[in-house]
Amino acid sequence: MSVQTLNDPPSLHIDGPVATLCLNRPQLANRLSVADLQRLHQHIECLRAKPELRLVLLRGAGAHFCAGFQIDAVDEVDAPALFEQLTDAWESLPTLTLAVIQGDVWGGAVDWALACDFRLGGPSGRLGIPAARLGLHFYGGGMQRLVSRLGLSAAKRLLLAAEVWQDDQRLHGGFLDAQSGDLEALVGIWQQRLLDLAPLAQQGMKRHLNALDRRTRDPDVAAQFTQDSARCAASQDLAEGLLAWKQKRPPRFRGV
Repeated sequence: MSVQTLNDPPSLHIDGPVATLCLNRPQLANRLSVADLQRLHQHIECLRAKPELRLVLLRGAGAHFCAGFQIDAVDEVDAPALFEQLTDAWESLPTLTLAVIQGDVWGGAVDWALACDFRLGGPSGRLGIPAARLGLHFYGGGMQRLVSRLGLSAAKRLLLAAEVWQDDQRLHGGFLDAQSGDLEALVGIWQQRLLDLAPLAQQGMKRHLNALDRRTRDPDVAAQFTQDSARCAASQDLAEGLLAWKQKRPPRFRGV
């Protein structure tokens, strides 16, 4: 990816069913300012308004994915609350999300990546959450994701011991779903895999997997589950999938 200028805000590019949200401050390891967080919320609302999208790629320009929030502004704003709003909004997107992680990931950006449905990485890089080094209490939503995605022991090592994971540790610890020396080729394989599947089923199952993860099986969620299941059962996609299976050919899903 080309290196952007120092003051470029996060950008959003949409190409057919795929959107790419890119962080554009490579000289600062894509560290986020308050203005960046505001722009990201605008992009999230734009994504939410486009039901035709199938996949959102989250990237950082330059050598590193994201260094979290700018530390020198932590004492001026409620940084944990701002990041929690961002990551919760991102996790709730109906569209599938995939983080393309090169280099390092720090602080709240670790949680932002965990709020994505999938994470792919290059062969090297570090991740860590230095909250305890700063005297900062990490926010509740981020702790919940750390525990549910990585496990309680790993969450304690990252938060309470400020452990830093490097290279293959990111994969073995469960942070990455896959990694490769050719990250772009890996992204291409995953992108095609996800786009080949049935969108109605993907979106419904994503919504309810996240609800199960948060243990929010309240009556409204249960009713939505029934609605999503019925919609898939009556869909042309299901008929196409079954026919393609019988005919031993790839299905051609249309999201209806």
